Amino acid sequence: MHRLMKPAIPGLAILTSFAFIFATTKHEANAKVSVTAAAPVSETTVSNEGAAESEAAAIYTEMNLGSIGLKQDVFSTAMQGFKKLVSKGAVSNDDLITIADFSQPSTQKRLYVLDVQTKKVLFNTLVAHGKNTGALMAKNFSNNASSLQSSPGFYVTEDVYIGDNGYSLRINGLERNINDNALNRAVVMHGAPYVSESFANGIGYLGRSWGCPAVPVAYHKAIINTIKGGSCLFIYTTENNYLNRSTVLNS
Repeated sequence: MHRLMKPAIPGLAILTSFAFIFATTKHEANAKVSVTAAAPVSETTVSNEGAAESEAAAIYTEMNLGSIGLKQDVFSTAMQGFKKLVSKGAVSNDDLITIADFSQPSTQKRLYVLDVQTKKVLFNTLVAHGKNTGALMAKNFSNNASSLQSSPGFYVTEDVYIGDNGYSLRINGLERNINDNALNRAVVMHGAPYVSESFANGIGYLGRSWGCPAVPVAYHKAIINTIKGGSCLFIYTTENNYLNRSTVLNS
C-alpha cells in the first residue's frame, strides 16, 4: 500500500493535484515490452470481457468517479486494458492505475491516480500534453522522435532518475507503433511550472511539454513515488483512431 503526505496547499481540490509531462532528458532505453494483437475472440473471451466490464462499472460507481470528471466509458476502457496487462505479467502492481484523459481540455483536472483495491482516489489533477499535440485540446499524436507530440495508450512505469527536468519517472510504452518509442524519445513523467491553474488562466490552456504527460512541480515527487515501479499508466484519446488500433485493447 502507498501512504502519501498531502501538502496543505491553498486552492487544491479535496484530492492532491498533479500533472504529467514528457521530459527531454536523454537516457538509455530499457528493454521494451510491446503487446500485439492476438487471434480472433472466442465466446468465452466475450463472456469474460462482459464480466470485467460489469466489475469496472461497479468500481466506477463505488468510487464515485463521475463526481471528479472521469467518464465511465474512459474508466471501463482503462480497466479493460489494465486487466489484460496484469494477466500477461506486463504490469506487476495490480493495485494502481493512472489515467490521463486527453479527450478532456487541458484546463480540466484530467489526471486520475486510482487505487482500485482500496477504492480510493489518490490524486486528481492537471496534466499536460505535447506542444504539437494541440493547445486546449489534444488532437494530434505521434510515436516519432522530435515530433513534440504525445503518444496515447498503455504504459508501465519504471525507475526514477534526476535529469534536466529534475526528479523524473521513466514510462515504457507497451503498444507497438503507438507508444513503444517512449523510452527512446525520453518521454517521462516530471514536474513543470507551466502545469498550473494560474498558467492556464493566463493563456486559456495549460502549458505544453515536448510530448510528456507533465504534472505540477510542487507535487510531482509524491505522484512519481506512488506510481513508480511497475504500475499502469493509460493515456486515453479517441483521436487518430487509437481505440481501433490499440494492440492492448484488441489483444
